[in-house]
Amino acid sequence: MVKDCSTDTVAQAVREYEGVTRKKVIGDMIRSLRIESPDVVASFGEDAAVIRHNAEDALLLAADGIWSKLMEADPFWAGYCAVLVNVHDIAAMGGRPVAMVDILSVTNDLIRDEVTRGMVTASAQFGVPIVGGHLHPDTPYSVVDVAILGTARMDQLIFSDTAEEGDAVVAAIDLDGRVHPSCCFNWDSVTMKSAEEVRAQIRVMEDLGREHLVTAGKDISNPGVIGTLGMLLEVSGKGAVIDLEAIPRPDLAAIDLPFEQWVRMYPGMGFILTVKPENVEEVCRRFAGVGLTAVPIGEVDGSRRLTVRYLGRETQVFDLDQNGIMRIFSEGGACR
Repeated sequence: MVKDCSTDTVAQAVREYEGVTRKKVIGDMIRSLRIESPDVVASFGEDAAVIRHNAEDALLLAADGIWSKLMEADPFWAGYCAVLVNVHDIAAMGGRPVAMVDILSVTNDLIRDEVTRGMVTASAQFGVPIVGGHLHPDTPYSVVDVAILGTARMDQLIFSDTAEEGDAVVAAIDLDGRVHPSCCFNWDSVTMKSAEEVRAQIRVMEDLGREHLVTAGKDISNPGVIGTLGMLLEVSGKGAVIDLEAIPRPDLAAIDLPFEQWVRMYPGMGFILTVKPENVEEVCRRFAGVGLTAVPIGEVDGSRRLTVRYLGRETQVFDLDQNGIMRIFSEGGACR
């Protein structure tokens, strides 16, 4: 049982978490950027843009930046995460990462060397090369941004906006890790693993896409497991009720970690998926085979609200019609 858990406190903690609130400005910016192109299959709202390459294949393109707070606290971990989050974005789409480029702005050579050491460590571990980019030396701030290219077959793509009513919500997280010493909202389950282990974990998503075992998916990012599910539901035009007790978690008492903090953490390896009921057992088995704990935590419905449940009590976290997380589609349909 989750100790001292309240649906109200969890809902409030997620709603007010900076990892969630920072997403709210995305919609306003995107509405000024939209440009139609016949070769763009999907764009805003997905973990990676999907660009038609030929009749059978797609190119996947994504980019992520790292919070300046993390750069200041631990440049090595910031560089590592810059690679990690981009690899996750390609994997979440059912794709295979190919190569990355970076833009690095640094105040001094020490930060530059630590960031690049982190990037190279992750690049070698995941087997995705860094092939170029741009450097701003001697800037008054330190920031790292990475863009990544991936590939996938058109018929194995996993989108965020394709969840269906009646689907099970499955959370898959590698619980064999630690709270990272440099960031209390990062669960590090990757730096201590071998290249073989982390690459196998990434490949599971490609396998699930190829065999059409999931209906929608995202990697669990800065908003945490509940916030990330909210983003998936927002672009799918759906809602869900999830059981807090079912969310995979380590022994929180043993590591003195409040549940409200756990559900806001960025896991080193984690995905949120929607799955047809008949495929849930097989999906969970695939993740278990590579060391991720995967369980059904709720069900998709048509309410356009995300609600959490615990011991018979329910609290609404997001009304995605009235107060979306990204607010991308408030003036039209999905970017597809």
